[in-house]
Amino acid sequence: MEVAVVGRSDFVIGFRLAGIRKTFVAESDEKLVEYITRMLDDQTVGILVLSNQDMNRIPRRLQATLENSVKPTVIAIGREEGGMSMREKIKRSVGVDLWK
Repeated sequence: MEVAVVGRSDFVIGFRLAGIRKTFVAESDEKLVEYITRMLDDQTVGILVLSNQDMNRIPRRLQATLENSVKPTVIAIGREEGGMSMREKIKRSVGVDLWK
């Protein structure tokens, strides 16, 4: 399973430097939706990383799909946690609290 990152260039560049190969720069809302949809269909992607800011740019229906997705597990990071901590997201996707 691979990690994929979709977002604006300033968000994606750090992940590229960390060695993540599946990074997609999406400056327009249309490209953002296109890349996210492509990653949802990609069977090799286990984790999809987005910024909270980009999560708010996509249509509500796609947001709901991402929030309920188990594979890939979608993690939106940024200033806001969106009501769910990283621990809670991992617990929801894996089914086990890894911190216990």
